[in-house]
Amino acid sequence: MDIQVRLKGTGGPEVFEVLEAAPQAPGRGEIRVRQHAIGVNFIDVYHRSGLYPLPAPHIPGVEGAGIVEATGDDVGGIRVGDRVVYAGAPGAYASTRLLPAWRAVRLPDEVPFDVAATSMLRGLTTHMLLSASYPVRAGSVLLVHAAAGGLGSMLTRAAAHLGATVIGTAGTREKAAVARANGVAHVIVGRDADIPGAVAELTGGRGVDFVIDGIGGDMLARSLGCARPFGLVASIGWVAGAVPPIRIDDLGMVALSKPSVMAYAADRERYVWAGEAVIDAFGRGVVSSVGKTLGLADAAQAHADLEAGRVSGCIALLP
Repeated sequence: MDIQVRLKGTGGPEVFEVLEAAPQAPGRGEIRVRQHAIGVNFIDVYHRSGLYPLPAPHIPGVEGAGIVEATGDDVGGIRVGDRVVYAGAPGAYASTRLLPAWRAVRLPDEVPFDVAATSMLRGLTTHMLLSASYPVRAGSVLLVHAAAGGLGSMLTRAAAHLGATVIGTAGTREKAAVARANGVAHVIVGRDADIPGAVAELTGGRGVDFVIDGIGGDMLARSLGCARPFGLVASIGWVAGAVPPIRIDDLGMVALSKPSVMAYAADRERYVWAGEAVIDAFGRGVVSSVGKTLGLADAAQAHADLEAGRVSGCIALLP
């Protein structure tokens, strides 16, 4: 039975409802994908909570991987039977879905569907952060929060390929071990750790070139204290809640940005070549670690696990 997981309102995981759904015919420029895996991301939580409005029919999920089942008119380069992966298009929590054909990126046979479905959005985020936001190169020093998570793992692996050094944070010793296994050079352990002090000690008082903060809340102020003069802090998520107001005088000589991967992926021309770069990175092992798989109907459990931090790596839903 084909299903969709929709929102019947905004709030906690209890607002999900599971409905039967027949496959739809693709329109001009569209394809229908039979999904084999769907990535779960914090943007899905933001859509569910109402922080970011989700358009009708209120189906969350912005990335997945599967097989093309049907094509509409004026679709070139994609054929029925192709393995594809995509990101940036809401509506993924479904057995099948319609997708603009330009969003579909061919997926090599050797990349498993669950790995691809949890790596595409994070791969685009990694590409955006390490190339467009701050040009990371050999010798760069980064601070990556939640380094054992799906994005943190990809950032670490990609930065290592570029010759950079990653300092990571992790909430527990177990997660610290995961971060080290992924290539983090130094891990600062504990939610209440003196992160600016530890970074100062590790860098001889200099600070890091680039801080990637997906935590939000009061962590951002601490992140600003970790960057070197004329370094950059990128605020990419608010897992711990909204960021308190920051006065411009609080920035000192540190730059602050709030890059959006959804905006990055909305540019059709950029999406095509960035997507190809992400697939190429898959071949070098720059992929997410799938920490848990659940059935599509168990989306509420997936959100509860994600928000509670119970999973190292990523969560994939399997239709």
